[in-house]
Amino acid sequence: MEDSWATSPAGLGADLHLDLPEGGAAGVGAALIRSLRDAVRGGRLAPGTRLPSSRSLAADLGIARNTVADAYGELVAEGWLTARQGSGTRVAARVVPPEPMPPRTPPTAEPHRRPTYDLRPGSPDISSFPRAAWLSATRRALTAAPHDAFAYGAPSGRPELRRALADYLARARGVRADPERIVICAGFKQGLAVLSRVLRAAGEREVAVESYGLDIHWNVIRRAGLRTVPLPVDERGARTDELAGPAGLTGVRTVLLTPAHQFPTGVSLHPDRRAAVVDWASRTGGLVVEDDYDGEFRYDRNPVGALQGLDPERVLYLGTSSKSLAPVLRLAWMVVPGHLLDELLAVKGTGEWPTGGLDQLTLAEFLESGAYDRHVRGMRLRYRRRRDQLVAALAEHAPQVRVRGIAAGLHAVLEIPPGTERSVLQGAAWQGLAMDGLARYRYAADDDDDVREDARGDVRGDVRGDARGDVRGDALVVGYGTPPDHAFSGALEALCRALPI
Repeated sequence: MEDSWATSPAGLGADLHLDLPEGGAAGVGAALIRSLRDAVRGGRLAPGTRLPSSRSLAADLGIARNTVADAYGELVAEGWLTARQGSGTRVAARVVPPEPMPPRTPPTAEPHRRPTYDLRPGSPDISSFPRAAWLSATRRALTAAPHDAFAYGAPSGRPELRRALADYLARARGVRADPERIVICAGFKQGLAVLSRVLRAAGEREVAVESYGLDIHWNVIRRAGLRTVPLPVDERGARTDELAGPAGLTGVRTVLLTPAHQFPTGVSLHPDRRAAVVDWASRTGGLVVEDDYDGEFRYDRNPVGALQGLDPERVLYLGTSSKSLAPVLRLAWMVVPGHLLDELLAVKGTGEWPTGGLDQLTLAEFLESGAYDRHVRGMRLRYRRRRDQLVAALAEHAPQVRVRGIAAGLHAVLEIPPGTERSVLQGAAWQGLAMDGLARYRYAADDDDDVREDARGDVRGDVRGDARGDVRGDALVVGYGTPPDHAFSGALEALCRALPI
C-alpha cells in the first residue's frame, strides 16, 4: 500500500504554512521564494527559526524536492536564510527596518508612570504561589485522573473537587455542604453572573448590596437586568435590619454580603445582624448571597464561621482561590440551596466559560493532601507580619492616623483628616505608590437605580458611624498583600512620606 502524506517519513517534519499557486510546476519555484521571503520580512518567521528539510517541505507542498532545495539556496545567497551542516536551514539574524511610527500628538494629561509599589487591595502576594507543591499535586492528579477527566466537563465541575471542597469547607469554614450542591466556577464573577441570570429569570428585580464594595460586582448584577440597592454599612457591618424595616426595602428579596470581613471597611458582620438577616431570609423566602471575602485570613483569633452554616437553604455561599492561591487559577465555588440548583446548572450549562478539569483535579489533590492548609497557614503568618509592620510604621511616623479593619484580610483602612483624601493620593502617586481611597469603593447609583435616599438617608456616611448608621469620612484603603517581601519595607516608607503630618 502506498504511503500517504500523513504516514510517510517526509510528513514528520515541522509544519510551515505557505501560500503557493495551484496547478502546474511553472512558476512554483519563484512563488516559493517570494512566499518565504515575505514570511521572513513580515516577521512571521522569526530570526533563528529552523525550517523544514527540503524533503519534508516538498512532501507537504506536493512539489519536487529539487524545487525546494533551489529556493532555499537562492534565499541563502540573498542572505535571508543560513544553512550549516548539522544545523539545518534557518532564518538569518537580520535587522528588519521597523514600521514608521505614527505622528505623536501632544499629551493632554500627565504621562502615566508605572508605580514602584502597589498597595491597592484585592490581590495576594503572587510571588508566594506554591509552585513546587502545586506542580507535585498536578503530577499526582494527572497520574490518577480517570479518562473522563479529559472530556467535556459537567456544568457542576469535577466530582473529585466537589468532594474535597465539601470536606474542607465544613472543617475550616463551618459550611454545611453536600458535594452535589457545590458548583465550580471560572472565578467569583462568573458565579455571580450565573446566579444573577437565574434570579432575573425567576422574576427578581432588585439585589441589595453593601454601600461600600466592588463596582465590578455591582455591574455584573446590573448586566443581568437587575437593579442594585445600597444597604448602609457601619462599625458593625451591613445594616441588615433595613431589609425588613419601615424605610422601604421590603421589595428586596436578595442581598449580597461580605459578612466575614466587609470590603473595604474591614468589619465583620455583628452576630445579631447575622442572625437577623438569616431570619429575614427564612421569613420572606429571600436569599442571602455570601461572599466569603478574606474568610481564611483572620489573625487575632479563629476565623469567623460562614453565614451559610446558619441556614443552607437560604444562604448561597461563594468562595474562591484567588486570594488564598492566585487569581490566575480562575477557580471559585458556590454552595447552592437545593431550590436553586437545577436552574443554576441549566444556565451554567448553556455556554458559560468552563474551568479547566485538570486545574480542578489539582486543587482537589492539593486540598486532600493537606498542602492547601499548610499554604494558607504559612500565608496567614506572613500577612500578619506585614500587618504588624504596617501598624508599627504608622505608629512611629504618622501617629495621628487611625488604623481600622486590621483583624483580618489583606488590607487596612487608614482614617485621614477630612478633605485630604485626593491630595494624599496625588502625593502617593508622586512617591511611585499605587493606592486607593475609600471613596473609590463608595456606592454610586447608575441611571436606572432606585437609590431611595429620601427614605433611608445618605448612602455615603462616616467611618465612625453617624445617626443614620452609614460610614463617612476620608480614608485610604491600603492593601498589604500585593508587594513581595523584598519590596514591602520600601512601600511602607513611601506610604509614610505621602501621609499628612
